[in-house]
Amino acid sequence: MENMEQTQEQLSALLQVRRDKLTELQNEGRDPFRITKFERSHTSGQIKENYTEEERELKKRGSDEVQIIKAKISPLDGKEVSVAGRIMSKRGMGKVGFVHVADIDGQIQLFVKKDILGEEEYNRFKKLDIGDIIGAGGEVFTTQTGEISIRADKITLLSKSLQPLPEKFHGMTDTDLRYRQRYVDLIMNEDVKKTFIARSRIIASIRAYLNNQGFLEVETPMLVSNAGGAAARPFETHFNALDEDFKLRISLELYLKRLIVGGFDKVYEIGRVFRNEGLDTRHNPEFTLMELYQAYTDYHGMMDLTENMYRHVAQEVLGTTTIVYNGIEMDLSKPFERITMLDAVKKYAGVDFNEIATLEEARAAADKHHVEYEERHSKGEILNLFFEEFAEEHLIQPTFVMDHPIEISPLTKKKPENPDYVERFEFFMNGWEMANAYSELNDPVDQRERFKAQEEQLAQGNDEANTTDEDFMRALEIGMPPTGGIGFGIDRMCMLLTDSPAIRDVLLFPTMKSVGK
Repeated sequence: MENMEQTQEQLSALLQVRRDKLTELQNEGRDPFRITKFERSHTSGQIKENYTEEERELKKRGSDEVQIIKAKISPLDGKEVSVAGRIMSKRGMGKVGFVHVADIDGQIQLFVKKDILGEEEYNRFKKLDIGDIIGAGGEVFTTQTGEISIRADKITLLSKSLQPLPEKFHGMTDTDLRYRQRYVDLIMNEDVKKTFIARSRIIASIRAYLNNQGFLEVETPMLVSNAGGAAARPFETHFNALDEDFKLRISLELYLKRLIVGGFDKVYEIGRVFRNEGLDTRHNPEFTLMELYQAYTDYHGMMDLTENMYRHVAQEVLGTTTIVYNGIEMDLSKPFERITMLDAVKKYAGVDFNEIATLEEARAAADKHHVEYEERHSKGEILNLFFEEFAEEHLIQPTFVMDHPIEISPLTKKKPENPDYVERFEFFMNGWEMANAYSELNDPVDQRERFKAQEEQLAQGNDEANTTDEDFMRALEIGMPPTGGIGFGIDRMCMLLTDSPAIRDVLLFPTMKSVGK
């Protein structure tokens, strides 16, 4: 307890020192917070990129020995540049000081010499703290140790940091604190910054690929009166202006299909959806979903699109079609495996549901294999429980699992030759479901019957079941062409491509329980 009190006292003293420095600057008329802009010519990466490596001979101090080192030479060597960023380290401070400044691309060293900066400015420089944001100008050069640096002739304090950063050696390792204070996490952990830059590039690559394929990006409502299109429990709210209850969307599906009815042949949306469910390494109550719909194709067309898009994004973002996640290699260059749910259960559970004719037989098989089910579950739902229990974990390499039971697929076309199953697939990698796709149901009579069955499940206690969306039914009755559709979990895709262990590692601001609750 005494050590904690001492630590708190030390922290309070450090905070006061920084505030005193700010007050001194303000009294001198040098308030950094009154500066509105700084013209920088380059980032650290631009100064370092396209450098050449050359062997350089250096005479050791106080010795006639010659040291041969390989130095990185910037293409801007000898040129005047200006940079801006956050001070991450300081050393020296006699008549010469060195600081590392971090920006979006990484860090670059400033060589600060009293003779160059001038005595008054150098003394001000010495008072700067780690965490302060500065702008600096000077000449690019390579130090004797081979580091590309800037010989600073001007330094401007742009923002005074009033809170000390975590101690450099220990960094910021508290996982909970990292998620709550992502701004500090990004400053202290370079790999975290790279992950979110990669996420941005992944989404940009998806957009570019789909736009090049003739898809139109659209936006649909987040606040809806009927949250359908997926098996999930929605968040609910009250809209005061209309005095009506609304829900946050759980899916993008039903509005995008309305647009297919309206004559847009290829549409997609990347946006947040909200599901009132638990938190774990692969689930967050708000997450990024991409759904796309294409007229005049089916779920086989969606498989081809998925395969091609995943290869494109991996190649563009990673430079390879081989993904390594947690030490496991997944090869996107080969044709993705395609297997039916029936065959997957037969392969991994040793149970052939083709030979199971009744619900009683399905329950008997579940009892024998210790698969838990509820009284309301149908034969098809028990098949899906077998799949989840025995097959999913084995689907490491890219795999399309096809032809699901109709009971768990209320928005999907039946297979003409076997109406107990539908033209649907789920895409798996690393044992995770990465995407869900259908040959979309466009028969309004059949669709109404499916909604009716969903409402019966809702009445039996399934709070994830859909309810009938009458406006969507009206759209289907106007007529929707044969259509293929798919939903992609963007966050899981980012996890795989960045080798991130949890969904919170690819969400800038994940949902967290309030402190003290």
